[in-house]
Amino acid sequence: MLVNTKARVGVFSIALGAYLPQFPSLVPEFEAQYEAFKKTIPDTVEIIDGGMVTTKEQSMEAGDKFRAADVDIVFLQMLTYATSYNMLPAIRDLDVPVVLVNVQKLKALDYDHTDIAAWLGEGYACGAVGEAVADLERAGKRHAVITGVVEGGDPAVQAEIEDWCKAAQVRRRFRDTNIAQIGRPYPGMMDLYIDETNLYNRMGVYTKQFDWERMWVIADDVNDEEAITAKIADIHNTFEIKGDYEEESIRKMARYVLAFEQWVRDEQLGLVASHYDGLAQGKAGVLDSMLIPAFSMLIKQGTVCAVEGDMKVAMGMSIMKTISGACQLSEFYTFDFNDDVVLIGHSGSGDACFSTARKASMEIVPVFHGKTGGGFLTRFYPKPGPVTYLAITQDADGHFKFVVAEGINEEGPILSFGDTNMRTRFTCGAREFVNRWSEAGPTHHMAAATGRHIDTILKVAKIFNVPVDIVTR
Repeated sequence: MLVNTKARVGVFSIALGAYLPQFPSLVPEFEAQYEAFKKTIPDTVEIIDGGMVTTKEQSMEAGDKFRAADVDIVFLQMLTYATSYNMLPAIRDLDVPVVLVNVQKLKALDYDHTDIAAWLGEGYACGAVGEAVADLERAGKRHAVITGVVEGGDPAVQAEIEDWCKAAQVRRRFRDTNIAQIGRPYPGMMDLYIDETNLYNRMGVYTKQFDWERMWVIADDVNDEEAITAKIADIHNTFEIKGDYEEESIRKMARYVLAFEQWVRDEQLGLVASHYDGLAQGKAGVLDSMLIPAFSMLIKQGTVCAVEGDMKVAMGMSIMKTISGACQLSEFYTFDFNDDVVLIGHSGSGDACFSTARKASMEIVPVFHGKTGGGFLTRFYPKPGPVTYLAITQDADGHFKFVVAEGINEEGPILSFGDTNMRTRFTCGAREFVNRWSEAGPTHHMAAATGRHIDTILKVAKIFNVPVDIVTR
C-alpha cells in the first residue's frame, strides 16, 4: 500500500461478577480463555484491549479506551452468563457494530461429572446472547452474533472474525485516507454527481480537489535515473505492451508514476476520481495519453483510481480492493442472448491484480471513445469463476445504498477493440438480472472482484449503516 492503514478493533469479554467469589477457579479459566480469544484476531488489525469486564466500572473504562482509539468495530467475547449492564457502558457512546462472540470452550459437557464451576466456565455462554442483543437493539446499536466452539477448532468462527476485520479495515481506510477529485465528473452523467459534505458526514471520506494544471507538471522534478529505470522495469513487468510504441513514452510514464506515488503519499490518498475534458495538446496531451496505465500502477499498490470523475465507484473499488485484494471498474457492455450472458467491463485504469488469467496488456489507440485524445489503453483478464459486483448509489435524501450481485465469469469470446470484458452468467438469467439490477437504482458504474464477497460486503454495510440490495447470488 502506498498509504498504509490498520483497522482498530476493540476487544473485551464479560462475565457475571457474582460468580467469581463463589467459584474462584473461574478467574484463571476466564483469563486464559480471553487471552486465547485475542490470539484469534488477525495481526492485520490493531487490538484495543478493553480487558475482562465483570463490573459497570470496568465496562466504563473499556468504553473510554474504545472511544479514545476511535475503534472501527468491537468484538465482545461472552465468557459465561453476564448481565447486559456489563456490556452497555462500554459501547453506549460508540457508533460501530458490536460482534458478540458466543464461542463455547467444549463441544459438549460431561453430563455426569460436570459441577457448576465447570458448567459456567466451559459450557455456558449462549444464555447471555439474547439478553445482550435485546439491549443492543434498545440502545440503537448495530450488532452481529458469531456462535461456535473452541475445542477442535472452528474454521467458520475464524473466517467470520477475519471477515469482520476486513470490513473494519474498509472503515479505517475511508477515515484515514482522502479521495482526490481531479477535474469534474463526465458532463451529464448526473448519477455520478455527489455532495462532498454529505460524503464526508455519512461515509467518512474527505475530498481533496486538484486542478489538471497541477497534474501536468507533477513529474517535472523527477530525475532520479535509478528510480526511473526501476519503474520502467515495473511497468514492463505489469503490462504486456502490444503494437508499435516508443520506449521514450514508457520512460515518461515511469516519471509520472513516480510523481503520482509521491503525491499519493503526501496527500494521503486512498482513492482518486478523475476526468479530463480539455484539449489533448502539449503537456495535457502527454499526460492524457499515458494516464490510464499510470493510474493502473497506483491501483496495483492500493490507491484506487476511477475514470469519469466517479467518486462513488471509487469507493466501491476501494471496498473490493480492501476485502479481496483486487478490483475492476465495470459497466454493462452488451448482451449475448445466444449464450444468456452479459458482457461487463470498462476502458480506463484497472488493477493488474485482477488480471489472473494472463498478464495485463496495454496498447496505443488513436481515440479514447467518448473522451479527449488517445494513447495507451489497458486491458485486464480475470480467470473464469465466481465474480461479485458492487455499486454504490444514493436516494433522494442523499443516503447511500449498496447494490450487489454474484455471478460466474465464463470462457468465451469477448469484444476485441481493447476494453476489459467479462462474460458473466447470473442464476436468474441475463435479461432478468439486468432488469433487477437496474430497478435497484445503481449508478451505471460498479466495482468488480473475483470470488464471492456478498457476505463480507454485508458486514461493510453494517459498519457504515447503509442498506444493501442483493440482486442475485
